[in-house]
Amino acid sequence: MKYILISALIISNWCFAQSKTEFTLTLKDGNIVTGTTKVSNVVLSTAYGKLDVPIKNVTSIELGVKPDGSQKDNITNLAKQLLNSNEEMRSKAYSSLVALSVGSIPVLEEIIFSGTYEPSNFTDFTLSNALNELKATHGVGNNYKTKDVVMIDYEYNMGGVYEFSSIELKTEYGILTIPREKIQKIDVIYFDENTNASKTFKLMASTHISSNTNGGWLKTGIMVKPGQTIFISATGEITLASLSGNKYKPDGSTKNAMSLEYVESYDKSTYPAYGNVVFKIGETGVATKAGANYNGKATQSGMLYLSIHESVYNASNAGFYTVNASVK
Repeated sequence: MKYILISALIISNWCFAQSKTEFTLTLKDGNIVTGTTKVSNVVLSTAYGKLDVPIKNVTSIELGVKPDGSQKDNITNLAKQLLNSNEEMRSKAYSSLVALSVGSIPVLEEIIFSGTYEPSNFTDFTLSNALNELKATHGVGNNYKTKDVVMIDYEYNMGGVYEFSSIELKTEYGILTIPREKIQKIDVIYFDENTNASKTFKLMASTHISSNTNGGWLKTGIMVKPGQTIFISATGEITLASLSGNKYKPDGSTKNAMSLEYVESYDKSTYPAYGNVVFKIGETGVATKAGANYNGKATQSGMLYLSIHESVYNASNAGFYTVNASVK
């Protein structure tokens, strides 16, 4: 995937058309909040100018930890106080460190690994312990990024900074305002009941598995009504670690880890085989085999969901299918 450095990312404008944008927020405490927003586009401010991306093309945004450079001198001074022989001074400096904002984490980490930092001989209040406590307080893991990563059209990743203080969502429980520092990831779904234009998606074997209860079914944003014809085509190759590392194609063709060629699938039944692209209409719809090519009449209304059929989910699966879907 391509990574493009973005200096700033700003969401702006409101959409008043016959469309709806759904945000699913994964919070740092593990909770998930879903609601609608009226955001219509994403404006990326770069060193080369502004890039205006329609919200319908934004797939997801993973939020990083933006370094707060204004805290560097303060953290450096507090780190020096941890070397003091006076225990009360060390304790006060430590308390100040663990009370810092989330943006201080990468700054603190930079100081520790700068090569010029002098570790304390005292083990009661250390800079490393302060860093670990600060990460725990703000729900930040060891593999955090300092840039936000924006995915566009399920394919292109852009690294940068998403400038916002909070997100307002309309949910079934009312209007909720979620502060940025509480959010780990934003998944975006845009759908318009007045259009059924063809859309292309990536089904990731590491995520979009039908048995995965946490995001295994991809929301397409395509709304379906009874009597409409669903068209689905898929290409690509995946490796299912859950099935001994065998490789699969959307039509069910397989190649085990020791083989050189694929074995064509002769299963012509409508029941999904391992590795098949499957779809359902509505969140509680029945999984239906699509394979590499499908067209058929819808018998119910709802949003179209896509996934890869497998009864066991393994996050070590690899590869993806490129899937084109439309309704007429």
